[in-house]
Amino acid sequence: MKSNPSIDPQRIGFLFNHDELHQVAHTAPIISALQRHSPTTRVEVITSSDRQAEAVRQFLDPTCPTPAFWSIRPHRWSRLAEKMLGQMVPLNRLSSLRRATELFRHFDALVVPETTTTFLKKNSEMAKPKLIFFPHGAGDRSIGFAPEIRLFDYVLLPGEKTRDRMLDAGVIRPDNHRIVGYPKFEAFAARPPVKLFDNDKPTVLYNPHFDPLLSSWFRFGEQILDYFASQNDYNLIFAPHVMLFQRKILASVEHRLLRFRQRIDPRYNKLDYIHIDTGSTRSVDMTYTAASDIYLGDVSSQIYEFIHKPRPAIFLNSHGAEWQGNPNYEHWTFGPVLDDLSGLGAALDAAMPLSDTYRQTQARAFAYSFSVVENQSPAQRAAVAIVEFLDIPR
Repeated sequence: MKSNPSIDPQRIGFLFNHDELHQVAHTAPIISALQRHSPTTRVEVITSSDRQAEAVRQFLDPTCPTPAFWSIRPHRWSRLAEKMLGQMVPLNRLSSLRRATELFRHFDALVVPETTTTFLKKNSEMAKPKLIFFPHGAGDRSIGFAPEIRLFDYVLLPGEKTRDRMLDAGVIRPDNHRIVGYPKFEAFAARPPVKLFDNDKPTVLYNPHFDPLLSSWFRFGEQILDYFASQNDYNLIFAPHVMLFQRKILASVEHRLLRFRQRIDPRYNKLDYIHIDTGSTRSVDMTYTAASDIYLGDVSSQIYEFIHKPRPAIFLNSHGAEWQGNPNYEHWTFGPVLDDLSGLGAALDAAMPLSDTYRQTQARAFAYSFSVVENQSPAQRAAVAIVEFLDIPR
């Protein structure tokens, strides 16, 4: 079908409104794919920081027209209030949304990787824009299937697992979603691996989450760093979720718990077999999941990026979870689960090679979590889904 020049082209904005950069790679690859698939559509980018804008530009196809970039910023008073509250409440994100409401009215749809944007639906009768959601990750935590998702007009999903759990939770309908795959994988597929250590020892990635209840860092973190500092058999990459060290106070609305951020003793940085990164771009571009031989963690969705290539994984139950048979901990079936650190050395020694049982479990979980279609990338599939949902003429 040819486009009708008498009809104004639809405007689709890709909104990035988080403090950090870990959400960018989940939707930014779709921008150029949408431009190629629907050249008459006005595809634009909205960010709330210069860092976000620069991160988005890394994913743009230089053969496509450069999209317009819009900057939305929180009010200075909200920045001050959030700082005074220890950054517990996302006042900056909410302020940016509120201040940009008039801009958003000019868009037919916004594509977003997080649920704070549902603020626009909760506090307004706006017919436009439609909100299109792609979750930033394919993990198992219950927060990934929160009631706010019901407020989105359309939901793009990485695979069957997320779809099935969202349907079970009643946050999507059979007619308002589509499985498209995981654009983040294609975004970094061609990136060569990074060698971080000048030796051939196995490398362990310790990747604790930031949730103050679920994270192993608050109970086990210093002991784990001490363990690796006092041994010579393994390299350690300590690369937690980027939010763990970005706030003075870690808050969980879901679990109603607060914890103060803990410092890292600088002596660990002096060891050439320990690499510490509390929030650089390497923490979010799969550098560390690609460079590791063994995963050590708790509930981060990065485990699903790690098992892109099945490898040993060890999990830390620092909060006494009754996890067996609980879908929120499905990833804990990928390797042994430790309730304390007394068995860490034995678990590491037994980790390699990966057993056939764990290999098969990881492979099944990966296939269930990420849809792959031959000769069609996730970004292309997402672009097609967006065009068809919005009924854009082609």
